[in-house]
This record gives sequence, C-alpha cells and structure tokens, in this order.
Amino acid sequence: MTKTYLKYRTRITVLAGFIILSWAGLCIRLFQVQVLNGERYQIAVVNQTQKKQILPSNRGNIFDRENRPFTRNIIHYTLSVKPSKVTDKLGLATAISERTGQPIEKYLNKLNSNSNFEYLERNIQRETLGTLETSNFDGLNIKRDYRRYYPHNQMAAQILGFTNVDDKGISGIEKDFNSYLTGTAGWVYKTKGWSGKIQHKSGMPFQSPIDGCNIQLTLDLEYQSILEEELTRRQKETGAVSATGIIMNPQTGEILAMSSTPGFDNNKYSKSLQETHRIRSITDQFEPGSTFKIVTAVAALSDNKIDLVEEFNCENGEFEYHDIKVTDHEEYGMLTLSQIIQYSSNIGVVKVIERVGRKTLYQTSRSFGFGSLSGISLAGETVGKLKPIKKWSAVSNGQTAMGYEVGVSAIQLAVAYCAIANGGYLITPSIVRQIINHNQDIVYAEETSIIRKIADEKTMENIREMLRGVIVNGTGHNAEISGWDVAGKTGTAQKWKDGKYSNDKFISNFVGFFPYKEPQLLAFIMLDEPNRPYHWGSEGAAVAFKRVMKRIINMDDDIIPPARKEERIEYANNTTKMDFIIREEESIATQTSTLPLGLLSVARYSNKVEMPEVRGFSMRKAMTTLRTAGLKINIQGSGKVAWQSPRPGTILNKGQICIVGLK
Repeated sequence: MTKTYLKYRTRITVLAGFIILSWAGLCIRLFQVQVLNGERYQIAVVNQTQKKQILPSNRGNIFDRENRPFTRNIIHYTLSVKPSKVTDKLGLATAISERTGQPIEKYLNKLNSNSNFEYLERNIQRETLGTLETSNFDGLNIKRDYRRYYPHNQMAAQILGFTNVDDKGISGIEKDFNSYLTGTAGWVYKTKGWSGKIQHKSGMPFQSPIDGCNIQLTLDLEYQSILEEELTRRQKETGAVSATGIIMNPQTGEILAMSSTPGFDNNKYSKSLQETHRIRSITDQFEPGSTFKIVTAVAALSDNKIDLVEEFNCENGEFEYHDIKVTDHEEYGMLTLSQIIQYSSNIGVVKVIERVGRKTLYQTSRSFGFGSLSGISLAGETVGKLKPIKKWSAVSNGQTAMGYEVGVSAIQLAVAYCAIANGGYLITPSIVRQIINHNQDIVYAEETSIIRKIADEKTMENIREMLRGVIVNGTGHNAEISGWDVAGKTGTAQKWKDGKYSNDKFISNFVGFFPYKEPQLLAFIMLDEPNRPYHWGSEGAAVAFKRVMKRIINMDDDIIPPARKEERIEYANNTTKMDFIIREEESIATQTSTLPLGLLSVARYSNKVEMPEVRGFSMRKAMTTLRTAGLKINIQGSGKVAWQSPRPGTILNKGQICIVGLK
C-alpha cells in the first residue's frame, strides 16, 4: 500500500504543480490583459463595435451692410472607398453610374486601383445620391458636408473670392478671413447592433460642431449691383479692355461698392480666366493723368506760395519744358489756379509746380498716401509708384504734377479724394464692418481710422470749389446731376507702351462726390484703353459716374439733396423785381466741427459714440443721422420723431440699437 501511495503521490504532485503553474500563468495573463494592456484591448473592442463619425460644421456666411447674404452653404455628399475592402466592385460602379450618368469604367478604374483610398464622387446632391445612402456596399464611405454657393453669381466675385472642394478659401475675403469663416468639426460615436447596422444610442460620447463666424461687409448689395451693371455697359459702349469702379462714404472710409469688369462667376471659377479673379481696384497701378492735379493744387495752397487770384501764362496751348513739349487741348492764355484745374491745363499746372518746388510736391503726394499701402484689409494691394526726389529727372516735377511718372491704384486715388471731400483727413478704407461668432459676439470690427490731417479745412474748401467749377464750367460737365452739386475731376492719360507713351492707348478716369459742400457719396470710375473719343475722362468715365450716381439717388432715400437756403429769382422787363427765398430742410450733414461726419465721436471716445439729438426729425433724417454715428435704429410708429431712447448725449457702443418713436 505504501508503494502504491508513493507511486500516486508523485503523479498527484506533478499534476498539482501543473495546475498551480497553469493558474499562475492564467492570472499573469489576465493581469497583463486587464491591467497592463487593458486600454489597448478596450480600444480594439470599441473599434469593432463602435464608429467615430465626424460632424461637419457650417462655414460662416458673408453678408452686405444690411445683412443680405452674399453666400450660402449647400449640403453635398462625397463618395470614397478603400478599393481592397470593396467586395462587389461591378455592382457598386453600376449603382453610382446609374445615378451620375458617368461611365461605369470611370468608377471601375478607381475600384481596381492599388491605392489605399479613392474618391469616387465629390460635391453630389442628395437627389443624386438617392438610395446609395442606405445601401450595404462593403467599403463604401459616404460623407455629408457643405459646399459654398454664391446666390448672386458674378456679383462682387473678386471681393468675395471662392473656396475649393475642401471648403477652404483660396481667394478674396474667403481666403483672407478663412480662419474666421472656418468652423470646428464635431464628432459622435455610433455603435454596431446585432444586425450589423451602425446606429447612434443615447449616452454615447459626442462633441457638437461649432459653426464659423459670419462676416458683415461694408458693401451695399444694391450699390454693388448698380455699379457692376453700369461698368459692364460702359465697357461695351466704349470698347475698353476693362472698367473699374469704387463707391465710398468719404466721411467714414467705408467702401459701399467695388468692382471691375470683365468679372467671373465664382460658382464656376475653374472655367474663368485667372486674370479676372484679382481685385484690380487694389492690385493694379496706372498713371492717372489729370485726376492727380489736385495734389498739385493742395501743394500750392498749403505752401502759401500761390494766391487764388494770381494768373499764370498758359502760352496759348504750347510750352517747351526742358526737353519736352507740353500741350493743352485748348489754347489758353492767362489762368488762375482755379481755372487751371477747371480746364485741366497741363501748362498751367507745370507753371504752378515750378513755383512751388519738387520737395513740396513730393511731400504732399506722400501725405495723400501715394507710394504706400492704403491699409485696406484685403491681400494683394500695391503700393503704387512714387520715386524718391533723388531719382527725379529735370522734367519729373512737371510730369508728376500732370499725373505722369507716378503709379497709383484705384483705391489710393479714391481715398485721396475722400480727404478733400471730408475736410482734409486721410482715412483708412474699410471693407469689413464686423465679424460675429456663433454666440453672436463681435470678434472683429473695422472702425473709422484717421491716418493723418493733410491740410486745413479752408484749403480743402477751396479745392472743393475748384472741383465744383470743373463740373459747372470745365471738363467735367458730363458728370453733372441736376440739383446735386457734383464736384469732381476728369483724367486722361496716355499709357506707357514699348518704351514710350502711346498715341492710341489711354486711361480714362473720373473721381467725383456730392453734394460738394457736405459730401455724402464719392465714386471713382476708370476705363482702360477705351476707343476714341471715349478716351477723354470727360467722355468716357464721367458718363459712367453720372449713370451710377443717378440710379443710386433714385433708389436710396437716405441720400439727402443739398440744402437750398437762399435762391434769388428776378423778373425781367419792367416787372418789379422781387426776392423769393426758397427754404428747404437743412441738411443733416451741417456740422460746426472741422472733423468729417462720422468721425466726431470717434475722435473723442475711440469705439464709443454719443447719442445724437433726433427729436423733431423726419424718419429719413433720423435714420441717416444715427447710421452716420454708427448706431442701429428700431423705428416705432410714423411721422416725426417724438421720443428717443437712449437720451441725447448718452455714450454708447457703436452698433448699439436705438429706439425712436414717431408720432
């Protein structure tokens, strides 16, 4: 019995040892799986039963100053595959082909490729997708996303720009402000049920997407439409290569419309010419010709070397200036500075600037912003060309005074004339009014910004009188709008071609504003290489200016006609002469301050504004007053303003809503 016990004891010991070792190994393995590698195996299990789905965010939209949309986001779908995962390649290719109308071979080639990833279709609509969304094709991925759409097609296309297939901005506002417009994608985990269908269950982790910021521009949709229509019309009429235009508020620097033709449809940007994409108002430079003569006039008056009654001999139309011949389009004799600007005498301007000197002309040109960036918040702006004095030749002083040997952009010239219109303040042009995030917070805003004071109010008042004379008695008669007191300047410049000035290639341009005493709107128009006789600024660009502004006046009730305080009407023959006083409502633009309209509060309170007194005003007058101050308005009732909230004199944030009660 002892021998038998010993015999089995050994076996039992071995067996027990084996069991103990096995159990120990199992425990170690369990510890390894659950503790040391637990997270990795948990993730593997989750990956087998759960799927993380990206939730796309909406790209922020772009609006005009009245919150009318320039852009929209349209839902679209992207079909992609891992070719090695697709089991029924012919079936999948056939199903997609039936819905898109594309050849089956197009999809089979992609499905049979050796790549790890292939796009089958991008940017397809829901109706095209059809039942593919609920199909069970192995390896097919369907991604729901958003595609940019521009409801006004060609309108403001250069400014807005466009996005690529990945909804990333690659031009214009879309590119320059892409970081604001792009939202943050969210995600959600979905679980696989017993049937194999992926579905979302409550309690599963998720992150909501955050939409991109909305951008409100200073552009007015209606102004933009009018400008583009009239530029296209005038370009065709004159045979010009292109046409460019800008409309601004000269008091605030806000750009109300800006465009160039030919344009393009940013919904179909890939089918358009690359050269039509750029914002020519800021990227292209040109020699302006006579529109630059106002710089000479300001230099002369600021330097106090020229008296307004002094006359200059304009040599009956021909003058030898060093080694070049300077001519006028008419034979003029003795002219004052005002008359020189009125009739756009080249000889007169040369005579004036020779008295003033090149240093003053250069400094005044720089003061107006020529040769430097305007500061507009758009990429690609040119600084233009303004040579340092040390590089000037013997004739550079006179040439520059006439608007040659200097390169300017449309925005530089428009901003320079804004300074004349607003009393001498060079203002940074603005194109973005404000950017608002998904919580409706303002995260970016462009405020009126004064760069410098160019000249005193009296000097600019004299210049405005000269520019009014250009319209009434001079070269700008085609820009006159009855009852609106337009002021402006024509410009005609020969283009530099093949190392010399061309005799048949011209720049026709015009800058004007109204009413000249209290300017509300300013516009620049340029035609590039129009046919004769439209090459003259008076015959080409000035006509387009008048058409644009007349349509805006007829459309916009906020544009106030100039005040007619006193007009004397006399009866002829033997009838007793009587004085008739015609009194109209005084223009709201009348201000005692020397600061331009819209800058009164800015100068005192930075981003704050003082609530104006509007009680007793008409609705239109109250709206214009509050908008000029940078405030929004909520109107209640009809008639004239009986009460207002907040009270006059209250310091407010710009953009704040004010309530006005009409009675």
